[in-house]
Amino acid sequence: MSEPAKSSRRSALLASVLPYAGMLGVLLLLIVIFSLSSRNFLSASTVTSVLNQIPDLTVIAVGMTLVLIIGGIDLSVGSLLALSSSIMGVVMIDQGLPLAAAIPASLFVGALCGLINGLISVKARIPSFIVTLGMLEMARGFAYLATDSQTKYIGSKVEWIGTAIPGLAISPAFLVAIVVVIAGQILLTRTVFGRYAVAIGTNAEAVRMSGINAAPYSIAIFTISGLLCGVAGVMQTSRLSSADPNAAVGLELAAIAACVIGGTSLMGGRGSVIHTFFGVLIIAVLQTGLAHVGATDPIKRIITGGVIVIAVLLDALRQRKRNSRAQ
Repeated sequence: MSEPAKSSRRSALLASVLPYAGMLGVLLLLIVIFSLSSRNFLSASTVTSVLNQIPDLTVIAVGMTLVLIIGGIDLSVGSLLALSSSIMGVVMIDQGLPLAAAIPASLFVGALCGLINGLISVKARIPSFIVTLGMLEMARGFAYLATDSQTKYIGSKVEWIGTAIPGLAISPAFLVAIVVVIAGQILLTRTVFGRYAVAIGTNAEAVRMSGINAAPYSIAIFTISGLLCGVAGVMQTSRLSSADPNAAVGLELAAIAACVIGGTSLMGGRGSVIHTFFGVLIIAVLQTGLAHVGATDPIKRIITGGVIVIAVLLDALRQRKRNSRAQ
């Protein structure tokens, strides 16, 4: 291989790695700080515990990334997870059907609610903030109705999904979450669908003027977000060994935080699924590390909230800088 070709290859490799260096640096810095603060933090059990607790937040954050990129927001994800999980419990406990029937039912309910979010928001031109806020309440109410407000214990029939594979230390749920992250990144960066999603979030009017009907793409993204809530519902049900209608309260804030920390713009038009995954890891390491150093729950919430505010401020500064360059 000639020297110019080698140089070009090194430049391409460097360009592909650099965007992730900052996020990786923040993650490593947190690990170093908590390792110095607590001698029990840096251990194999902590690592596997963190990895096996984040699959549900990871897949929901992937859907949230796509929604934020088109300039929307989905506040219903926590309730949709609870509803999907509740349906799974009803199918297996009340109806006596196997897991093979409960999982499709959970995914269908999540996708259907996401489709309704998308149709109302896009076709009726109502801000997604309002539509999904309404869905947040309705889905939680349906979850209570379906389960008669009772937690349904399922046990070993579902536990294996969230339990570490012997010899591998990570669960099938984590492997599924990684597949979802890779698929989401490919969808966003390697397909026409992804390019249109970014264009819709950047300038929807320009997309319309170029003759592209943005509605089907936006509705599809809300449906994907709902479908991933169904996937997360299965994951959380397996981790808790039960279907709980009270599950995942406030999870929407954690998902938005992971996206923002990962650099996804709340204004739309910019985001990365892999960066969001780093955002999930940063939140998980931060909360686990704070627990190891004995921080109380209020302190953990204050610090986590502070990190989110800083991430939003950085996003606003980046947006202003980009706008000033464009003028």
